[in-house]
Amino acid sequence: MAGFFAARFVLGMTESGLFPGVVFYLSMWYRREEQHYRISLFFSAASLAGAFGGILAWGIAHMNGVGNLGGWRWIFILEGMLTVLVSVAAYFFIHNYPSTATFLTEGERQRIYDRLKASNDATRDEAFSWKNVKGALADPKVLLYGLGFHTMSLPLYTLSLFLPTIIKALGYTAAQAQLLTVPPYSVAFVMTLTVAIASEKTKIRAPFIMGTSALAVIGYIVLLTNTKPGVAYFGTILAAAGIYPSVAIVLSWPANNVSGQTKRATANALQISIGNLGAVLGTQLYRSTDGPRFFLGHSFALGYLCMNTIVVGTLWAVLRAENARRDKGERNHRLDGVAEDEWLGDDDPRWRFQT
Repeated sequence: MAGFFAARFVLGMTESGLFPGVVFYLSMWYRREEQHYRISLFFSAASLAGAFGGILAWGIAHMNGVGNLGGWRWIFILEGMLTVLVSVAAYFFIHNYPSTATFLTEGERQRIYDRLKASNDATRDEAFSWKNVKGALADPKVLLYGLGFHTMSLPLYTLSLFLPTIIKALGYTAAQAQLLTVPPYSVAFVMTLTVAIASEKTKIRAPFIMGTSALAVIGYIVLLTNTKPGVAYFGTILAAAGIYPSVAIVLSWPANNVSGQTKRATANALQISIGNLGAVLGTQLYRSTDGPRFFLGHSFALGYLCMNTIVVGTLWAVLRAENARRDKGERNHRLDGVAEDEWLGDDDPRWRFQT
């Protein structure tokens, strides 16, 4: 048990910077209106991995006894090896910034700069400063971004962790449950990309989050009120189809709206940190003896989704109100004594928040 906890701690520690780092990385390459789809495309890989993971787990489990190892061990070994191989390849293929990318010609580099300069702060040579870190920590909007992910992380992680358990409790075998995780994740993958494209084209964020969260709410109501295997299984599909698109937009929101590279990097990391607290709680809610309805776990997920609608609605109102004040010129005093080429981040009255 001690070895298990030590390994899990190191895994969490090394993984923790991946998602906020990727979100920040994409914000340095793409215009604000292009980032959401790219981040959603990255996140949709999680649902796609869930779909393939079920098939792989089902297949690899048949290796039980090979090399005197259990089938579950082979799942960790083989999928872990794939992760290591991809990470080695990524080191050589992923370039930090347009300014250091060796595959770009000078003309291509300049074109990227021209596109970014008209949209965000990616081309600015900003040094790290603790002042901007404190600015992120003191910004109520950043806290709301964090709560927006917190209220989605519990349903997200409990569904991804316990979906085979939930399906198995409906009366299926363990092998069948692994295979039956494929359709919910496949639908979630398609929904994530579809909603991302619609959100990007309409430049609307909050209504799509609240709409897809409502779809997940219906899914959990179905799970809580039905014991018929087919009906309850349909509830898992609705839950996945609602949760994954919502999370993708929630995670891309601060990347679109927080300006100042240090502040944005801090906001992305803070959002993930606040959000993952929901995952900590979620791991304690599903017990095998609670099936098939799992009242405790499903009820918490349902309540969190309802809270997500409230948090996102509040953030939507705050951002719209701030944009309205700036349109009226009520924030123009912040430019007094500021040089024309100086940038105040998202406090700059020329900045508009995506809602």
